[in-house]
Formats: sequence, C-alpha cells, structure tokens
Amino acid sequence: MATQNCRPSLLICCVLLIALLAGGESLAPRINKENCTYVVTIETTCTKGAQTSNHIRLRFGDTNSNDIVVHHLNSKHIRRVDPIEPDVLDDVPRKPFQACVVDEFQVKGQCVDSPVCYLYLKLSGTDDWRPGFAQVHVLEGSHSHLSSNYFYFRRYLPRHVWHGLDMCDKEVTPFGIKHKRKVFAKKPVMKKLVRTP
Repeated sequence: MATQNCRPSLLICCVLLIALLAGGESLAPRINKENCTYVVTIETTCTKGAQTSNHIRLRFGDTNSNDIVVHHLNSKHIRRVDPIEPDVLDDVPRKPFQACVVDEFQVKGQCVDSPVCYLYLKLSGTDDWRPGFAQVHVLEGSHSHLSSNYFYFRRYLPRHVWHGLDMCDKEVTPFGIKHKRKVFAKKPVMKKLVRTP
C-alpha cells in the first residue's frame, strides 16, 4: 500500500523534470561558445636567412584562459602589407614569412574577454626563421578594444618549442618588471628499464 502512494509522486517528479528539460532549460552551466575573427600581423626581419618555408603554429589569448591555437598559420595567409604604411601591397596569394615582409593572417576562434596579452609562435622544420613583431587585431565591433599591443621577437626562433611573450601576469619589483613564465604542456618522462643480471 505504501508503494502505491509513492508511485504518483515519483511519476509527477519525472514529468516535471522532462517538462523542464524540454522547455529549453538545462541544469548544466552555460558555456560561451561565441567565435570571433582575428587578423594577426607578423613581420619577418630583413636579416639574411630570416625567411622560412616551414610550418608555423600560433597561440594567443587573454587573462581569462581563452586560449586560441592555430596549428597551420601558413594556410591562413590573406595578404602582404607595407611595413611603414598600413596599405595593402597586393592581394595575390604569395608564400608567407619572406624576409623584409609584413604578412596578415585571418584566424577564427573563441572570443577573448579581456585584451590579448600573450602570444607564442612555434617553428616546425629544419630552416631558421626570425620574426620581428606580431600583433593580434580583434575584428568584431564589441570586442575590437581587446586587440593586442605589439609582441617583439627580433631573434631566431628555437625549433619545435613554443616561444613568445606573456604580458598577462606582471609583477613590479625593485629590479624591474618580472613576467611569470607560461608552461603549456610537459612531455611524459620515459624511464629506461634496467636489467639486472
């Protein structure tokens, strides 16, 4: 008899839960999946041997852990621009990362919530590359004030590691500005098996 009294209340709870979920309300937290378009400007210096034909990866983001990773930046090339004036030199597709050239790339990714404050580049391949500067512009109107400042490199990049600048976490000390180092991922350490005779 007691189980018959529980069945109607259990049935009512199930119906209310189904109605709540069918009405569009979710019990899971909402995640902002809004995407933005970014234009990334990268200069290659005029030093002899500064150009590269290798694949370049790009990683940038903000203080709120919005991390945008572009695995094949070379394929996102849109145009070459004049380094002194912001005029477009040509819209003819050309190979990016040539010496003394400023290239623009169009990238889509999740929107940043605060200004872009870190940028890292990764060189994959065998030849060297010496970028001068990089900058990220947010194209969407409501997010356009979140564009980055310039990130200066002016050195040959090491191969197969992320190399860049993080201006997010700064600490002012009596000796100058101290920047915290960002570590993205650690490779697992492989232990060698030692056989005993």
